[in-house]
Amino acid sequence: MKRSLQITLNSWVGLSLLILISLIATYLRNGMDGINLFIQQWPLSNLPVTLASTTITWLLAGALLYLIAYEKINEENLWLTAGFFLVMFVYMNILRERFRYGDYHYYLEAATALANGQPLPDTYLYLPLWATLLQFIVPLGDQGVMIVLWILNIIALGAFYFLLITVLQHYNFSHRLSVIITILFLLINTPLMRTLGFIQVNLLTLDLILLSLLTYPKNTLLSALTLALAVHLKTSPAVIVLAFLLEFNWKWLFWFALSFLVIGIFPIAVNGVSPYFEYVNNAVLLTQIPDTNFHDTSFDSFLRFLNPFIGIQIAQTRMMVLVAKVILLIASLYTMTQNIRAQSFSTENRMLNAIPALFIFMTLASPIVWDHHGLFVTLSFLLMLKRIHIPAHWMWFGFAYFLEFMLPSFDFFPWSYGRLIAPMIVLWLMFQTSRNDERSPFLTSAHQWLERLAV
Repeated sequence: MKRSLQITLNSWVGLSLLILISLIATYLRNGMDGINLFIQQWPLSNLPVTLASTTITWLLAGALLYLIAYEKINEENLWLTAGFFLVMFVYMNILRERFRYGDYHYYLEAATALANGQPLPDTYLYLPLWATLLQFIVPLGDQGVMIVLWILNIIALGAFYFLLITVLQHYNFSHRLSVIITILFLLINTPLMRTLGFIQVNLLTLDLILLSLLTYPKNTLLSALTLALAVHLKTSPAVIVLAFLLEFNWKWLFWFALSFLVIGIFPIAVNGVSPYFEYVNNAVLLTQIPDTNFHDTSFDSFLRFLNPFIGIQIAQTRMMVLVAKVILLIASLYTMTQNIRAQSFSTENRMLNAIPALFIFMTLASPIVWDHHGLFVTLSFLLMLKRIHIPAHWMWFGFAYFLEFMLPSFDFFPWSYGRLIAPMIVLWLMFQTSRNDERSPFLTSAHQWLERLAV
């Protein structure tokens, strides 16, 4: 059996080399005209994405053959390995079917503006680091930049799979249960699909935050550096810094401040200080938007939608938004305090107990909360699986999970604002379950059942 598998792997390697050599030979002889004889582009396909997804799928198949042929898969890593390849093969096929990608255009416009010495466009709502990095690949053109970011998102997806499993284990979920939860979570996940479909930076940002959690406190430099990078990519993860401040780890705080400053100097060295002022101006303009968008599930968008029905002025609406966010802040901080006192999620440190509530505030406090931002409440939802005891709470949790991660609707009121309601339901559940001293019956039963399985 082992011999036949190795022959299969060798055949895969030989065929891969043959394809590569033939492509090189064809190009050297006939240029792209020769290559194009072997390619047909379907009208509703994006050719670079099709080629990239096919190549990655082929390489994944080879990696799987290698692991099987050389008996690298065993009882300990079977579930982990099987889940990874399942998730990656599914998403390679889903994303290959998409022929139009969105938000990378905003990144490209900003990077092109910087490369040409122009101000950041008002559609760019991040600190200048991302646009500064991308300006070096602007010469690749629209499709070139798109495929680079597409591949980066696929790498971030693979990393997210392993990071999420490891984080759940860090919160005392068993290995097998962590794998199963992660697989199911990734396979049916509307915010994740929107993130990948728009080639958003969310997944990379969340990977950096999770890596920061996992490396603390063993490697304070790496933990601080990765969170500083996340803040420079998306700004809103600055809220998560509070969880680390609660540890009173001055060494971590020093490394974070230094990392944040050093990273921030890089865009200044390349383009000067003006992009930072343009970022602040764009952020201010963001709070002045007068209309609503059903894809924007923020308090701002929801209350602006109610303007015509209530008959109030936009200035009053902005005051109502501010009041709503202050109430959310108070509720989040109070719930966070309760979870820290009760050690609701972890007995290891304050930071791990503070994180779930802060993720909710981080997501909903933004002046604009697109449908793909729901990815940031991942831990807030999944960690509740270890806290819920009674059927009524399970029903509320299931309803919130459905609204946040499963419902695909964005363009119909009131379903479009389900992702505004869902995190608040989970925040309420965090508070309600903070008094639970016993382990969740679900967690206990799931662990016992999985341990009885043969593999």
